[in-house]
Amino acid sequence: MKTYNFEPPRYTYNDYKNWKEDWELVNGYPYQMSPSPVPKHNLAIVNFIYQGKYSLNKNNNCNCLLFSELDWKVNEETVVRPDMMIVCGSVSDEYLEFPPVLVVEMISPTSIKNNRVIKFELYREQGVRYYLLADYLKKTVEVYELIDNYY
Repeated sequence: MKTYNFEPPRYTYNDYKNWKEDWELVNGYPYQMSPSPVPKHNLAIVNFIYQGKYSLNKNNNCNCLLFSELDWKVNEETVVRPDMMIVCGSVSDEYLEFPPVLVVEMISPTSIKNNRVIKFELYREQGVRYYLLADYLKKTVEVYELIDNYY
């Protein structure tokens, strides 16, 4: 019996930027993003954005900005689009090129594995200081702080 070793194709940022639908790219492998979020999911993200903006405005000396749905190009084979990020530093015209200070991901039934496993590890490896996993169905927020390279 003949066995086949199938390796799925890997892609780069140049491929990613030409795709028509919403995707993320992790280590060269594409992950299709869910369709537009349901109203409760979207409203929860808006609330995080509001609170984040309020906190940033309160701290006038902060050179940080809040972004939603901005591409973060980690490298040529990894591009993610967190639900919300707080970024301290200059951002290029097209995408973020360095780790944000804080990332918020809203858990949905279709994104649990991606957010809890794949992105959790990616954000840890990249040095994202705070990772918030919010579940709008359970009305909970898990806050992870990076200490000694572990959440």
